[in-house]
Amino acid sequence: MKGISVTQSHAGIHVYVETGSKRVFASALDWPGWCRSGRDETAALEALVAYGPRYARAIRVVDMAPVLPAATTGLLIDERLAGSSTTDFGAPAAVPTADLLPVDDGTLDRLTALLRACWLAFDRAATAAEGKPLRKGPRGGGRDLPRMIGHVAGSTKSYLAGLGWKAELDPGAAPLAQVGHMVDEATRALAAAAAGELPTQGSRGGKRWTLRTFVRRTAWHLLDHAWEIEDRLD
Repeated sequence: MKGISVTQSHAGIHVYVETGSKRVFASALDWPGWCRSGRDETAALEALVAYGPRYARAIRVVDMAPVLPAATTGLLIDERLAGSSTTDFGAPAAVPTADLLPVDDGTLDRLTALLRACWLAFDRAATAAEGKPLRKGPRGGGRDLPRMIGHVAGSTKSYLAGLGWKAELDPGAAPLAQVGHMVDEATRALAAAAAGELPTQGSRGGKRWTLRTFVRRTAWHLLDHAWEIEDRLD
């Protein structure tokens, strides 16, 4: 994954904002996985800036990193989108216009590398937490580690289906190995999607996810849970 780079503007990080009735997400357009939420737009943008260094550490295995802004003035809002019940539930769901752009070979390599970097960040966090309790929420909520890993594996499988790629979990494999297998499947699925080999509509006529949307959502999910594990370790 070394040697992949991206031309960056030192004028700022391009973002889009997704606003629901209860929650707002801010996402870096060129950096899948760098996505944070807040009660309003200002809080979401501030959270995005605050997590910049953490995101850069998460993707450190690839030879690229964003130019981190010191404040929200370093964020350039390209698009504001309406959220949905999914937004309010706690997951980014709106599709920015940039996700509809074609994907050339260089972009495919870059997005694949970033997705795998987010998977490695999740793997590091989960491995470090093995055998250790995770703090519960104020009302005793929160998945334990095996359930969280299983959730990530199952969700990645579901996301692949949204892209139009069928993959199966190996019930005999270790939980983390199941996630890794789904990410391997994602690598193959992205190549097929970039080559135009996957359907753009489902069997019932609904639109499939674009390649960029799949990477954005999957990378966010991997990092969101990686950071949750790190934050909940006793």
